[in-house]
Amino acid sequence: MTRENHIEESFITKLSDLKYIYRQDIRDKESLEKNFREKFEALNRVRLSEAEFARLRDEIVNPDVFAASKLLREQQYFQREDGTPLHYTLVNIKDWCKNEFEVINQLRMDTDNSNHRYDVIILINGIPVVQIELKTLDITPRKAMQQIVDYKNDPGNGYTNSLLCFMQLFIVSNKTNTYYFSNNRNQHFAFNADEQFLPVYQFADENNKKITHLDDFSDKFLSKCTLGEMISKYMVLVESEQKLLVMRPYQIYAVKAIVNCIEQNRGNGYIWHTTGSGKTLTSFKASTLLKDNPDVEKCLFVVDRKDLDRQTREEFNKFQEGSVEENTNTETLVRRLLSNDYSDKVIVTTIQKLGLALDGNFRKENGQTYKERLEPLKNKRIVFIFDECHRSQFGDNHKAIKEFFPNAQLFGFTGTPIFDDNSTYKKVDGELASYKTTEDIFQKLLHPYTITNAIEDRNVLRFHIDFYKGQGTANAKPGEAIAQQAVAEAILEKHDAATHYKRFNAILATSSINNAIEYYNIFKTLQEKKKAENPDYIPLNIVCVFSPPAQLIAKSGDQQSQKNAADVKQLQEDLEQEKADNQINPEEKKKALMNIIADYNKQYGTNHSINEFDSYYQNVQTRIKDHKYSNKDYPHKNKIDIVIVVDMLLTGFDSKYLNTLYVDKNLRYHGLIQAFSRTNRVLNDTKPYGNILDFRSQQQQVNKAIELFSGEGNESKSREIWLVDPAPVIIEKYQKAVEAMGIFMESQNLVNEPQEVYNLKGDAARINFVKNFKEVQRLRTQLDQYTDLDAEQKELIQTILPEDTLRSYRASYLETAKQLREIQQKEGENAPLGIQQLDFEFVLFASALIDYDYIMGLIADNTDPKSKKQKMTKEQLIKLLSSSSNLMDEKEDLTDYINGLDWEQGQDEKQLKQGYEIFKVEKNAKELATIAHKHGLETAYLKTFTDDIISRMIFDGEKLTDLLEPLELSWKERRVKELALMEDLIPQLKKLAQGREISGLTAYE
Repeated sequence: MTRENHIEESFITKLSDLKYIYRQDIRDKESLEKNFREKFEALNRVRLSEAEFARLRDEIVNPDVFAASKLLREQQYFQREDGTPLHYTLVNIKDWCKNEFEVINQLRMDTDNSNHRYDVIILINGIPVVQIELKTLDITPRKAMQQIVDYKNDPGNGYTNSLLCFMQLFIVSNKTNTYYFSNNRNQHFAFNADEQFLPVYQFADENNKKITHLDDFSDKFLSKCTLGEMISKYMVLVESEQKLLVMRPYQIYAVKAIVNCIEQNRGNGYIWHTTGSGKTLTSFKASTLLKDNPDVEKCLFVVDRKDLDRQTREEFNKFQEGSVEENTNTETLVRRLLSNDYSDKVIVTTIQKLGLALDGNFRKENGQTYKERLEPLKNKRIVFIFDECHRSQFGDNHKAIKEFFPNAQLFGFTGTPIFDDNSTYKKVDGELASYKTTEDIFQKLLHPYTITNAIEDRNVLRFHIDFYKGQGTANAKPGEAIAQQAVAEAILEKHDAATHYKRFNAILATSSINNAIEYYNIFKTLQEKKKAENPDYIPLNIVCVFSPPAQLIAKSGDQQSQKNAADVKQLQEDLEQEKADNQINPEEKKKALMNIIADYNKQYGTNHSINEFDSYYQNVQTRIKDHKYSNKDYPHKNKIDIVIVVDMLLTGFDSKYLNTLYVDKNLRYHGLIQAFSRTNRVLNDTKPYGNILDFRSQQQQVNKAIELFSGEGNESKSREIWLVDPAPVIIEKYQKAVEAMGIFMESQNLVNEPQEVYNLKGDAARINFVKNFKEVQRLRTQLDQYTDLDAEQKELIQTILPEDTLRSYRASYLETAKQLREIQQKEGENAPLGIQQLDFEFVLFASALIDYDYIMGLIADNTDPKSKKQKMTKEQLIKLLSSSSNLMDEKEDLTDYINGLDWEQGQDEKQLKQGYEIFKVEKNAKELATIAHKHGLETAYLKTFTDDIISRMIFDGEKLTDLLEPLELSWKERRVKELALMEDLIPQLKKLAQGREISGLTAYE
């Protein structure tokens, strides 16, 4: 095996070949700062005194990486000792290529709590901006990131209190496999209980071929100017979330293609980047990079307001105040277009406002139309970048722009281009009529990244499609509707499986407003009936959203009503079905929507009205996204299980926790792909695919859409990539995985039974079990979400591994994995290689059903003498509790609490929860008292010490020193005592933290 130091030496040689200066003299904080000072003084042509440099250093070192990243990219101000101002930059921000690029290795940051050593760091003008960690073992992206996370959580690590605060990128490589990702604040840079983390990338060429070998990666990614460009141009600072993003390779190639096209004035072009691949970010970034192009008068970044959720709106409005707020405020757009201010060179606006600005009939009070006021810009060179250019109203906008701005260049981004096959409107040339396509409007494709690419890269998920046949023998014809009552009943029956016991939520797409209203009422009646039949039935939270009839919103005639009506009208421009439906019986539609909103207000304690429709619509979107919170943190009553729509939310809307689309409307081509793509955002292993339940037998339309948008020209290959295997294939894989586990257990001379796992001898055997059973669980998680399993298949799955046995195996897995994880965490790089490589994926074992509320509900049922439900013993309940990783940290306390309960004395859920909280406080107090007594400390002082840590979620080494002060120990004795105390205290602190990260604690683990 190649040793780590050999990889390091060869990598430094490679960087030296790329003209980096190797500085082997920089090995500690002092030499790092000395070098930075020299570079800073040369760049800013200044000589600083010792005191000035110390003050400057203290001013720029910032524990917040987001603030430090802004500082790195902007000009700053410093007042010198004689009162004169110094306007400085840390690096040459005008031309990053002209900075000095250096490489250092084995930098050691010695502090009281830490003596970290960093493999390789790249300096730009003396500032550490890229850290490279080199490995010999086979790394997974998760493990790579975990190591950096651990580094950053160590106290005194340098990332918060030295020049390392400017770190922008991390690279992890074992020579053949290389990943990179951006630095971030802790809340965006941590493994949480759901194992979600920031994207970890592999680099790729323009054809999406991966570049993973460290030498090739260095050539393509780390050449000096490329790296400078990557940090200055292709990293994005997201203000609304205070988050750093690094663009993916395909996003960078798209931006470069547009910028080159503009620099060479080569007409229009479009980017085909699939839905879910970050189009909005790419298109917005392309527009901002044109700010410094002197040949361009203005660059307009054009979005469709109805597609923007609150977060995206906030982001754009932070970039440019009011840019995507009220559609009808077109005055701001016109003023910005006419402004010569540099800050108005790039303008964010909505397609709706742009349409009004170029509408010759739209007159303002002073008698001049917007269009007339814009006359001075007529022949200027203006660039338009459209975030989504497959819109039906695009044809008219395009015509208006080209007529008014003959020198304009137009660029469109789309996930679903319009080809001849899916075009719905024609262009007429003399006698000939042909369909208008994306290519007709934008001339040429500049860069493709299709859904096929994105699925292969795991940037989006595959689809599972259940073409629902109904219960009877009669088959519906393709595109034919079946009775709404039957569809609603099927949805209620399948929703738990489709959404993994409500871990996710769903959209129901209907074919008209009347159908949406009808569905809403059917669900209401059905659920009331179920509740009457079974008081324990928990209804799904079902809401409905469609645009109101604009003509009735304006009825009262006051100015605000007129504005609201104009907003709704513009919102409806691309909602063809809703627009048409609202012309017929508008009063009826308005009344129904008012009732729906009233129900919503009652359910969620809100105060929305039909007149302020957009506020209601935004709240629905936020609530769908709030599904990410656990029921313990955010009760289920606040969430949405199903939202019924007609046209809304089927394009543009993104939520990782939406996994299911129920389809009762005819969809075709781009409309179908757009709607399906609401479900396939990547989360983690609990979400293996996007779930589609089609009630219109649209198999043929699905096949045609895959063929058209695959970008492969090979439909059968694309189907394999896009769609998950049918249930029989996964059942067979599941059976083989269970058999493989049985063979493994036999090889260890053990019976294939869950309790035998505890008799496995040695780490190697336990590692093998973890790998084997993880595969069993992964396949079972997939099968659990298949909605088209018949009775025979369900029975077969049970036969392969009965539910009780599976649950016991899960408990054995969690116990074993927990032991191995402790070795992994304690011994770090000294742990055996097999243990270092293990990735436990506890999230696979987190049951959405067996959560805290569920366990408390079961205890209440089982201790209630009047309950008619089948009784469970304490042992059975504890076994159930042990099978779910989301209760892993509370298992011990809950088990002790259950064992201490009188099983014959009834208590309701509320009393049980209160009792459990009291029990935990008392148990913790006893345990703390035992630890205090063992180590000769006052219990009250130790409690204050732990309370302080938990309230701040920060471990402070100095306060530990203060705690031990009364013992009057020598420094050697104190160090021994500290370690002994912390060994007992860490499990206690972790339990109190309930899965949250305590910064600085890892130094003692």
